[in-house]
Amino acid sequence: MQISIIKAILTGFFFCLATATASHAADEADAMKLLEDSKCLKCHSVDKKKDGPAYKEVAAKYKGKAEAEEKLSKHVTVPSKVKVDGEEEEHGSVKTRDADRIRNLVQWILSR
Repeated sequence: MQISIIKAILTGFFFCLATATASHAADEADAMKLLEDSKCLKCHSVDKKKDGPAYKEVAAKYKGKAEAEEKLSKHVTVPSKVKVDGEEEEHGSVKTRDADRIRNLVQWILSR
């Protein structure tokens, strides 16, 4: 029962993200604050590879792909495993459930 509720919430969340327009510029200050608060900058930077890819590299990977916002939103909100130097590690999630802040962050990353 709880899994069904979680699936319904995530489906609604990703539907909202997919149908939102990208007509406004991302709020860089809020995106950077969320990255700092969530400790994302420990492994990522804007233009240099660290343990994780640079945000410019992520933007290039998803450029022109219709599913970019949905996939990246899931990656930053759902904990998963990633490989770092051949070792599998936990990839955390952003420290917010505010859909607008998450959408802003994803749009900011994709605009790099």
